Amino acid sequence: MEIERQAPKADEVHIDILYCGVCHSDLHQVKNDWHNTIYPCVPGHEIVGRVIEAGSAVTKFRVGDIVGVGCMIDSCGTCPSCREKEENYCEGPVSWTATYNGYMKPQNKDFNTFGGYSTNITVKESFVLRIPDALDIKAAAPILCAGITTYSPLKHWNVGPGSSVAVVGIGGLGHMGVQLARALGATVTAITRDKEKQADAERLGAHEVLISSDAAAMKAHELKYDFILITIPDAFEVNDYVTLAKRDGVITTVGLLGPYKAPLNNQEVAMHRRSVAGSIIGSIAETQEVLEFCAQHNILPEVEMIDMQDINKAFDKMMDEEVRFRYVIDMASLKEKQ
Repeated sequence: MEIERQAPKADEVHIDILYCGVCHSDLHQVKNDWHNTIYPCVPGHEIVGRVIEAGSAVTKFRVGDIVGVGCMIDSCGTCPSCREKEENYCEGPVSWTATYNGYMKPQNKDFNTFGGYSTNITVKESFVLRIPDALDIKAAAPILCAGITTYSPLKHWNVGPGSSVAVVGIGGLGHMGVQLARALGATVTAITRDKEKQADAERLGAHEVLISSDAAAMKAHELKYDFILITIPDAFEVNDYVTLAKRDGVITTVGLLGPYKAPLNNQEVAMHRRSVAGSIIGSIAETQEVLEFCAQHNILPEVEMIDMQDINKAFDKMMDEEVRFRYVIDMASLKEKQ
């Protein structure tokens, strides 16, 4: 389909998209798993591109700069969250504006936005990120979602030297969580049901790998972790992981936007004053911070480049859990067909 992108307003930049990550949420959105999809749907919220035009009032970027666009392209700007630079928790009437699929809380379905599975995009300067020179732009795109989605809760709950952290699910989100937690100074355990991912998890920085189907091993790790980051994207049994947290430990789910497979057992939560929490992406400032952090610590997503024409095959492989760990679309493949 042809998407009409408007010329940039005074505070906007027009970006030629070079690479776009393929997020599991793209698959959920296309399938309408969250019952909020606005069709036609053009996914893509892990965008790396080059500025080709800048509005008259733009001061942060100029033509030729390599930039990124993550999950948000606007917010109300006036609510308490926005004033505190926490745009991802915008409390305005429609919440933040997603890079695709319109408002997070649509008042109707008359307004839509189209994302990074396209050749170009126009975005407000304040929602555009600078990609550090040290990062490989072919691999950097998933930092704009998978990276910030795992980094934000790690920072919010003060993970650092001396922290014992478990990362559950070693996929697109989890493989970033392991690297980031290790770089923050934590002792990191990767928890996976797939024994074949053990070597990968260790290579990414996990000090230990725990197989979740091993009941005896899971029992032996009860009351061990200060912070547990769960990145599983579909409904799962959360109570299997609650008991792993220490007294005052925190269990945070970032991969699932929906109910757990079974109700939370609050007895296990209460007995050790544990907290069960959630987190969604991160602010623009945090996203810039994680880009700089990854550049400083030589952290990159592990990606497989694909052509735009292969996106349906990539979705099928994501459903079958056959990707290690993130697909990135080379948009040159789309432009060549035009």
